[in-house]
Parts: sequence; structure tokens; C-alpha cells
Amino acid sequence: MSRTINKIDELLGKIEYWLLILLVVCLTFILSAQVVLRSFFSSPIFWAEEVAVQILISATFIGVSYLLYSRKLVRVDFILSVLKKPYNIWLEKALELVALGVLITLCYYATEWIMRPEIKVDVSPTTQLPRWYNYAVLVVSFYCMSWHQFVKIICPAKVVHGEASL
Repeated sequence: MSRTINKIDELLGKIEYWLLILLVVCLTFILSAQVVLRSFFSSPIFWAEEVAVQILISATFIGVSYLLYSRKLVRVDFILSVLKKPYNIWLEKALELVALGVLITLCYYATEWIMRPEIKVDVSPTTQLPRWYNYAVLVVSFYCMSWHQFVKIICPAKVVHGEASL
């Protein structure tokens, strides 16, 4: 069971990794094309800024989820390093459970929010696409973060990208 959960987590991590690469490439291409067209041809792409912001926000949320998967989020663990061995392990587990609770709560409220009728009819002013497509990235990222946090709790020691993690 633990092996299957780790495989699913690895697959999700790889998907996030490649999505991040794709998003950064798209962002670079769109912004570079915008600069060239605006500067040299006086003909900017009217939707470039809005799409670039949406890509950047998507990359940010997917990136945080990937950092949670790879266990490379920035931590302030002064208290954990000061506490003696049995206490710091219990405190870390408690903090991980609190983090999972917060993420699950965010999943619930984000899902509830995106399902509202006024959100579903909201349309982007420049692309005329429904905005809930963009908002869905936020919701899916919260679910991915919750999954990674759940795996971190039930499978505490695993190897990520050749590095041993606890």
C-alpha cells in the first residue's frame, strides 16, 4: 500500500515538474513576443499581459505544490532544533497534521467558491474565456498539496531526486 501511494505521489510530482517547465517556456515565449512586437512593430498582443499573469499565478501554485512534494519548502525550525528528540518529533508530526488540516480546509472552501454561479459566469475581458478555468488551477493545486502533505505524514522517509528526506 505504501509503495502504491509513493508511486502515485512520484507521478504527480513529475506531472507538476513538467507542467512548471511548460508554463515557464510559455511565459517566456509570450512575454518575449510581446516585447518584440510592441517595440519593433508597434503592434502589441492585446491579451499578452493577462495571459502572462494567469500563467505566472498557475506556475506559483503548482510550484508550491511541487516544493511540498520535493520537501524543499522554506522552514523556520528553530524550536524543533532546540527541543529534545522525542518532543521535536511529536511537535513536527503535530505541525504536519495542522498543515494537512489547513490544506483540506482550503480545498473545501476553494471548491465551494469555484462552484458558485457568479464565478462560473465570470469572463476574462481580453480573451473572453471563462475565468473559472484559471481559478481551477488554484483548486487543483490545493488538492495536490493536500495529497503531498498526506503522503508526507503516512510515508515519512522517502527519497526525492536522489536525496534522502525525513
